Amino acid sequence: MAVQTVKSLLNRKNKMDGLDLLNSIDTETVKVAFFDPQYRGILDKLSYGNEGINRGKARSSLPQMELGTIIKFINEIDRVLLPSGHLFLWVDKFHLCQGVLEWVINTNLNLVDLITWDKDKIGMGYRTRRKSEYLIVFQKKPIRAKDVWKSHSIPDVWTEKVQKNHPHSKPIKLQETLILATSEENDIILDPASGGYSVFEACKATNRNFIGGDIVYGED
Repeated sequence: MAVQTVKSLLNRKNKMDGLDLLNSIDTETVKVAFFDPQYRGILDKLSYGNEGINRGKARSSLPQMELGTIIKFINEIDRVLLPSGHLFLWVDKFHLCQGVLEWVINTNLNLVDLITWDKDKIGMGYRTRRKSEYLIVFQKKPIRAKDVWKSHSIPDVWTEKVQKNHPHSKPIKLQETLILATSEENDIILDPASGGYSVFEACKATNRNFIGGDIVYGED
């Protein structure tokens, strides 16, 4: 796809299929990617009978990603990431325990860290009540920390309460901090399943170029 077409996708809320967005991006041009796949995960395990009626209605109505679709996204993210670039992958407790390494088979991505986001509020749960999500940190080969990860003050448990403007609202300050740690001004930051566009807001605050979109939310 023409370079001008890619430029036209920068720094806006693109309402489009994330795989189409990824197909428009040249190989090894993105410094950092965030990916929050819309999967059933823990909701299927809990199987709340009133889901979609008075519990989690907005979340349950969103289009769901099959495992094969998630793997396609990750393969494309691997392609567009620069060498030593980072992928920050959001997962819930179910996927953290079951493991996600099969998602990155046949890629150049390596698991290098994990951050727990403490939402500072209580959620659902038959046993323990959920108040955390998890951000798995992958780095594309070659694995390097020196001069690539520039901040050494980020805790592995991050507490941040967010305003709920989307069923999958994410912590903007955490994402700002990670963007600052792993990229430079004007680098391209990718979020192919943007949801509430919190990564876009983080890019505005850090003077990075955002490229992202969502199949439901955004501008045509």
